[in-house]
Amino acid sequence: MTLPESVTATARQRIAAERAEATHRIEFLTARLDDIIAGSHLTTDDDEHDPEGSTIAFDRAQVVGLLDDARRELDELTAAERRLEDGSYGVCEKCGRPIGTERLDALPAARRCIDCA
Repeated sequence: MTLPESVTATARQRIAAERAEATHRIEFLTARLDDIIAGSHLTTDDDEHDPEGSTIAFDRAQVVGLLDDARRELDELTAAERRLEDGSYGVCEKCGRPIGTERLDALPAARRCIDCA
């Protein structure tokens, strides 16, 4: 199935926008993680028993989780770009039916149609 050029052009734009956002999140979260790690070396406080707020370990784990999510999203967007190039973009990888344009607009890296998702 070949998508109309207007659909692929829109998909390319959406993927590029999502890629830019994910890249920005990765840069921000990487800097945040670096700050957390640097800050933890500067203190000898026992934050594990501090009743006021979260611990350094919790903050670090949270940022690492968000960073992993952003990197996975970037990988999915790269895979979507490959599907655009090879002509399989917009085709459900499970059932082989077209993925709705509304779904692709909302989730440009979608691999499955709404029924198979």
